Amino acid sequence: MAERFEFVRNYHDLSTNQGFQFEFFCDRCGSGYRTHFKPSVIGKVSEALNVASSIFGRLGSAAHVGERMRNAAWEKAHDEAFREAITEIKPEFIQCPHCLAWVCRRSCWNEKRGLCKHCAPDLGVEMSAAQSSRSVEEIWRHAAMSAEDKKLSAGNWRETIVATCPQCETPLGTNAKFCPNCGHQLKSQQHCTQCGAVLQPGAKFCSECGTKA
Repeated sequence: MAERFEFVRNYHDLSTNQGFQFEFFCDRCGSGYRTHFKPSVIGKVSEALNVASSIFGRLGSAAHVGERMRNAAWEKAHDEAFREAITEIKPEFIQCPHCLAWVCRRSCWNEKRGLCKHCAPDLGVEMSAAQSSRSVEEIWRHAAMSAEDKKLSAGNWRETIVATCPQCETPLGTNAKFCPNCGHQLKSQQHCTQCGAVLQPGAKFCSECGTKA
């Protein structure tokens, strides 16, 4: 029976006809290691035979031999290179017994807890992050509204606020009365002569009493 070897899913196979190389990465942080490139003698011989067949027109012999070498000997060499790569890299990773993820020992393994840092985070790091988050929340909670922004407070919410100047189309950063770019009057409220209600721009009749504007 052929020898079996353990493999993991967190790797990329970078192998070509020229040789073998693999990348293994951490399931948690994504960082990892790349093995040294291992040249493939079989792949070079196969390519040489294929080149010879194209030059001399021996399509029935050299090309087929090269392909058979690629399919058999190359695959065997690839498996052996993969086995060596796993043996070389495996000490850098460890599998969490709780979530079963393969993580790097350098950054994502909690040695004290015997779990990955996703399942057992460093409490000091979490505390510092929680304190920073809470500080930001406090800043937002106690931030005072600037005098300029008070123009947008609840007392003015019913007032129609123009986002861009209708004259020059300049974006307006505040609830301004005049355009800062062209000086166009942005607020020209008209009132009903009968009841005094504010008339909407372009209104022909008062929306409160029906009097003609």
